[in-house]
Amino acid sequence: MMGKLIYTILIVATLAVREGSAIWCYRCTSSTPGCGEKFNWRGIGFLGEQCPETNDICVKLIEKRGAQEAITRDCLSSLSFRTDIPADKYEGCRLAAKDVRLANYVNHTIKEHDVKRDYFNDVTFCFCFLDHRCNGVDGISRISSIAMVGGVSAVLLLARRLILGFEICVH
Repeated sequence: MMGKLIYTILIVATLAVREGSAIWCYRCTSSTPGCGEKFNWRGIGFLGEQCPETNDICVKLIEKRGAQEAITRDCLSSLSFRTDIPADKYEGCRLAAKDVRLANYVNHTIKEHDVKRDYFNDVTFCFCFLDHRCNGVDGISRISSIAMVGGVSAVLLLARRLILGFEICVH
């Protein structure tokens, strides 16, 4: 009886935590100290920020023009105003999509406004969602994912042993 109650509590707690928490991503631009190509989480805060959507994706956006480079780390839902996001948003890096209809009917002579979004000639989107704060580095951290799975497995085995030990003591 007590074992079923503990299992029920564990299942409800797991579902509540999974539904109530979204992925945590670093959210900064390369003008922030520590957020450039050489990433230093101490400059922007270790924890990052929780994304607004529950099924969000961390994004590292790299925009280059010659020697100039701009890096933006953010959640995908916060970059939804961009029209050049690639259709494939699975783990990894992809070149930006071209929007040929962007600013077709605009008669705009102020080049600083960049309404056609063609100032940067090399735009790359890097997506990751298998690990919290994964947009801080170039490669996706597989070691921390494996460690998380191992930790959850260890907790479940420990809970099982405690439940079985409790049932043996009761009988």
